[in-house]
Amino acid sequence: MKAMLLAAGLGTRLRPLTYELPKPMVPILGRPVMEHIMRLLARHGFDDVVANLHYFPDLIRDTFGDGSRQGIKLVYSFEEELLGTAGGVRNVRDHFGGETFLIISGDALTDIDLTAFHDAHKRNGGVATLALKRVDDPSQLGVVIIDDDGRIQGFQEKPAPGEELSNLGSCGIYMFEPEIFDYFPDQEFVDWAQDVFPVLLDQGVGFFGHEIAEYWNDVGSFEEYRQGNFDALEGKVQVEMPEGGDGVPGDAEVEGPVFIGEGCKIASGVRLTGPVVIGERSTIGENSALRDTIVWPHTELDPGTVLIGAVAGERPLAEKLGR
Repeated sequence: MKAMLLAAGLGTRLRPLTYELPKPMVPILGRPVMEHIMRLLARHGFDDVVANLHYFPDLIRDTFGDGSRQGIKLVYSFEEELLGTAGGVRNVRDHFGGETFLIISGDALTDIDLTAFHDAHKRNGGVATLALKRVDDPSQLGVVIIDDDGRIQGFQEKPAPGEELSNLGSCGIYMFEPEIFDYFPDQEFVDWAQDVFPVLLDQGVGFFGHEIAEYWNDVGSFEEYRQGNFDALEGKVQVEMPEGGDGVPGDAEVEGPVFIGEGCKIASGVRLTGPVVIGERSTIGENSALRDTIVWPHTELDPGTVLIGAVAGERPLAEKLGR
């Protein structure tokens, strides 16, 4: 089955954390977010994938190549100028041919059951289906209003507390029939929410929502990023765990859930109080203490370093994560 993976955006709310690194490349358990999504696609048979690029295209291409290490066939589409959330999809419509296709963000963490999502879309018989997740605070995002049959009735953008008509947020994961392009306006820049979805509603086209129970985190803030790592460590989101290392000296103290990546060097006298995630080939100097902390791959911490509730990495990080 065919899919498009959106990796064009940086995720500006996370920019102070990422320095010069695009959000799809920030690591969860030492692997880029985008790699976890690629492995999810492969597990559900979406093995023919086009990745939409704009920022840092060479870094992403060099990191993932043809996608074979993640179990997919991967090609790329580069937008020199951004064409909108839907314009970039139309730009590669020939890749999908006449098949049903999936659109999924490359900068969110999820273990959505894509097989069930595809089956629900086919059962509904519509042109478009959106994956929806119930959220505690609808005021932070756009919500979707559906009827008892799951048909989408409307949208509400960041409603004020107490004024929300729904608590179903859109996950940015869509299933489309190729006929979706018939409802695009005749313009180069096209946005799903502003230009396409209103047309589907106005014309009474089959347009459905599919509520998911699985994990979804858009990794849009520092706290969401940390929580995503710790949730993956504790098994609250199902991801393929990378190879772990065994370089922990006998006098190190380890308490709680801790992940240590392959090739790490943990010096004597180190204390790790989980949740702690240490990316591959990192060095933790002697007598250091880490608690509720993430260390990015290829990072060196000086002896005696104490980190609590931190994300540690060196600048620039792009080359280190891409090698």
